[in-house]
Amino acid sequence: MRITPDIEIADWELTEQFVRSSGPGGQNVNKVNTAVELRFEAERSPNLPDPVKRRLRRLAGRRWTKDGALIIQVSEERSQARNRDIARERLADLIRRATIVPKPRLKTRVSLSQKRKRLDAKKRRGEIKSARGPVDEP
Repeated sequence: MRITPDIEIADWELTEQFVRSSGPGGQNVNKVNTAVELRFEAERSPNLPDPVKRRLRRLAGRRWTKDGALIIQVSEERSQARNRDIARERLADLIRRATIVPKPRLKTRVSLSQKRKRLDAKKRRGEIKSARGPVDEP
């Protein structure tokens, strides 16, 4: 399965298990294993570079297992083949998002003149509010 021009996933890295789906579907839901559970051995994959694996782990969240596998469960459609295609597409999309290197954040500072302007505005606003009190008549 080709993800990007550099990354291709071999068949041995993927295992699919079909289980009974929950939800509507009538008698079909009780008889046919339409939901798919796609397991990708990401940690052992020789095709993924280490930085991509680290980003993929962060993106996967709870779908990442302790032994370094990524599990995607799909039970949206009533067709086993369609659920299988959706699961593979989600895996490919997740890996594509992990290949994008995030732009490093540059620290910025508020300039001294901006700090001064902010404090002056606060002071003026405070003076306006303090002048709103009851008027003392002589």
